[in-house]
Amino acid sequence: MPRCWQGLLDFDQKATLADMRAAIASAVANGDPLLADYLRERLAEMIGSNVDSALQVLDWATTASGPELGILMGALKLSDAVRDPRVSGKLLATGEQKSADLTLRGAALEALETQHRFDSAAIDRIKAIALDDDAESAAWLATRTLGRVMTEDFKRTGSYEPYWKELLSVGKESQETAVQLLALEMPSYADPVLSGSEIDTLAALLKNDPDRSVREMAAHRLSVTREATKVLAVYREAFPAERDECVRWAIFRFAARVGGAAALPLLADFAALDARFKEDHQDFMTLYATGTVDFSRIWMGKAERHQCVLEEGMPH
Repeated sequence: MPRCWQGLLDFDQKATLADMRAAIASAVANGDPLLADYLRERLAEMIGSNVDSALQVLDWATTASGPELGILMGALKLSDAVRDPRVSGKLLATGEQKSADLTLRGAALEALETQHRFDSAAIDRIKAIALDDDAESAAWLATRTLGRVMTEDFKRTGSYEPYWKELLSVGKESQETAVQLLALEMPSYADPVLSGSEIDTLAALLKNDPDRSVREMAAHRLSVTREATKVLAVYREAFPAERDECVRWAIFRFAARVGGAAALPLLADFAALDARFKEDHQDFMTLYATGTVDFSRIWMGKAERHQCVLEEGMPH
């Protein structure tokens, strides 16, 4: 590996895949992150759509660790070959491997995030990782990968249902709060419209989950629906039984999002049950009296009266 950046052009023209691996190891050993980033991108270009090259880099990654592992997997993620079934299949198998180091499993799952879609079998396998209590950080990364590919598929085809169904299942079944929250949050980027049994599942989480953050996220996710009457009924039932101010505030504001001005009587009932929300009710009455119907604009004019930290994707 040349000792100065001036030698990179000559290196680029002559380097083999093995030379790139050695150069990456050298950059890591010498603590040169800028050079390491350059080599990651250059390696991705060298891999291109060549499946054999991609599989070779993946083999190297399985014995690497630390920054070198991240660079090799990062290059693979950026390459076109990562979407070849032979490469994506081996990445998924690596992510599933319970005997493998969690960092390697996570890096393999993260490299799958650039897939354009998953078939039903892949979705089921990734869901299984997400629900594995022993997978630890790999479970969280599996959930994120499922959500990010859902977003990509939605952008390309408008399809989100197969992913959302399993993410909702993860949100319901996982024993890890961080995984639950992520599973419920990821659809924020595709905004699936809820109906039927999905509403029932989220209603159960809102009413019964022991974690406040999960109940807040369930209240948020319920607000993206065309079945306003059913969701408002869920909110009406959940509010009196809820004791946490922040979850009540989530129910309150998302009821306004779902029902608009028509939800004001329900908000009045909530305020009568809990005086902390009387000013919020008055705020919404004043804002809707202006004739504004778009909730984003309503929310921009709403004073903040509760010290509640909102999860990403939950401002309105």
